[in-house]
Amino acid sequence: MDFEKIIFEIIVHAGNARSNAFEALESAKNGDFENAYNLLKQAKEELNMAHDIQNKLITEEANGKEIPVKLILIHAEDHLMNAILARDLIEEIITFYKSMHK
Repeated sequence: MDFEKIIFEIIVHAGNARSNAFEALESAKNGDFENAYNLLKQAKEELNMAHDIQNKLITEEANGKEIPVKLILIHAEDHLMNAILARDLIEEIITFYKSMHK
């Protein structure tokens, strides 16, 4: 697989994770906590896939393979970091919603 396709895989998984997290938040707002936690789990799985790809690139670079730093790689890293942050914060908000819902 060429470098750009690998990078787009990170973007896709990060985007899926972010979408799942925000859908989870919406479910929690509506009191559907079972669906909210299921969506957070799906978000975590997407993040794990993106993170695995990132780790492979880091390992390749550590083993001496030159990894080109292109704008698309920076963009992918930005997407991944934002998705991780969104998921983590949304999980906390859902916990708060759940405590208020009782």
